[in-house]
Amino acid sequence: MIAAPRAVEGTLEGKGLRIAVLLSRFNEFIGEKLLEGALRALALRGVRARDILVVKVPGAFEIPVVARRLAASGRHDAVVCLGAVVRGDTPHFDWVAGEASRGIARASFETGVPVLFGVLTVDTVEQGLDRAGGKQGNKGAEAAEGAIEMARLLQRLEPKGRR
Repeated sequence: MIAAPRAVEGTLEGKGLRIAVLLSRFNEFIGEKLLEGALRALALRGVRARDILVVKVPGAFEIPVVARRLAASGRHDAVVCLGAVVRGDTPHFDWVAGEASRGIARASFETGVPVLFGVLTVDTVEQGLDRAGGKQGNKGAEAAEGAIEMARLLQRLEPKGRR
């Protein structure tokens, strides 16, 4: 009989974690719903309100520089990036969505801190609302839970004595 390999994964236990939530104010009527979902999920998973920092930036393009600063600060176990980019009639959508995505990934990679992508990239406002608490659930809540799970996973992967 072949022995099963060890498996390591994170948990959704948020107690004691410090989480930064970064929100784009552009399309704020969608973003605020994402923020509500994220904050609700963090509270349900045991993250105390005093251990959550909410930071607002003008738009999704500005998220990466602030996400990197928050992640590099050493004060947060994870950063959740939230916002909504709605496709318009110009290529502006492609530039903003692409650079936000790349910058958020780079912030996580460069700092070693989980930086979660909860920025909706949708064709219509209706699609955004569907993903911010409507028919498709709340992607802000999903990103927040992902942040908890990734923070716990990285803690489990740390060598003994480093914490």
